[in-house]
Amino acid sequence: MRALLIDDETLARELIRSFLKGFPQIEIVGECSDGFQGLKMIQEAQPDLVFLDVQMPKLTGFEMLELMESPPMIVFTTAFNEYAIKAFEMSAVDYLLKPFSRERFKLTMDKIVENSQAKELAVRNLQNLQTETSHLQDPLNRIVVKTGTKIQVLPVSEVICVEAQDDYVMLYTENGKYLKEQTMKYFENALDRKLFVRIHRSYIVNVEHMGQIEHYEKESHRLTLKNKMVLPVSRSGYVELKKVLGI
Repeated sequence: MRALLIDDETLARELIRSFLKGFPQIEIVGECSDGFQGLKMIQEAQPDLVFLDVQMPKLTGFEMLELMESPPMIVFTTAFNEYAIKAFEMSAVDYLLKPFSRERFKLTMDKIVENSQAKELAVRNLQNLQTETSHLQDPLNRIVVKTGTKIQVLPVSEVICVEAQDDYVMLYTENGKYLKEQTMKYFENALDRKLFVRIHRSYIVNVEHMGQIEHYEKESHRLTLKNKMVLPVSRSGYVELKKVLGI
């Protein structure tokens, strides 16, 4: 099994490397200290297993996962609090809570080495993990998108609205729109609820980009944004919108 170490802490990588000496069936094919370099190395080395830190400069561990089309098996190394750890456990993805002991590391590795279905199970639950932990993190202040081979980081203040499109969402900005493989529930939990409101099952809007709202057919409304987009507002969405606007 080919393994890659991605962590901005040199000592953390050295610790994992030393612990892996007890597992001759694991070959370390590389290590790196940031998300951009990690993505490139994953594409080049095609590892089976990645030890991935969550909080890193340039790209976080979660942002890296969002950009991977076919992610390898991930073992998170994280300093998240106990509430987030419960979400990791629920999602059936392996994790190591820093600082971790050799004994704790061995438990994780034994599970991976002995369970032939571990990789399939972990990959299947990665997106669930992101959704489950989104409300435990600080509100998003940036969103990473990929267009072809180009990676772009969008400040959330530039996002006008988010539209559901099957298993994807479309992010609208003044400079264009970007398709992202993510759920509406994730963005509903992760975005700042003082600025972003889910006005409809298919739309989340940035209130700073709102133009006017008007009554439209029975108990429904519609919202015109500053960029002239016209969006439906559901009954529950209208209630949430009034709460945020204080009206």
